[in-house]
Amino acid sequence: QVQLVESGGGLVQAGGSLRLSCAASGRTFSSYAMGWFRQAPGKEREFVAAISWSGGSTYYADSVKGRFTISRDNAKNTVYLQMNSLKPEDTAVYYCAAAYLGPGSSSRQEYDYWGQGTQVTVSS
Repeated sequence: QVQLVESGGGLVQAGGSLRLSCAASGRTFSSYAMGWFRQAPGKEREFVAAISWSGGSTYYADSVKGRFTISRDNAKNTVYLQMNSLKPEDTAVYYCAAAYLGPGSSSRQEYDYWGQGTQVTVSS
């Protein structure tokens, strides 16, 4: 069982930056691939970024490539999402998710555990 708690969301102007954190409970964090997804009002939850269990491989949605960076610190049981050059269309609730022994995936169905989400609002 893994519990995930996101933090770091907030209100920022377009062009600004935020860093989201996702703290995981449990002793086997390093066995999980981690992903970030987001859901805007009236839209489906969509993939943002993922990182393999080792941190050696990362994946990004085209809409955030070059602006967002996913990373992990297995010693701290934490995954991060650094978001730069934010745009109003990045406004959403951001969720982290964990996939046991996963390679890192853009598919929601691959993930076993989800956090409660953190709100990111980008004003124009």
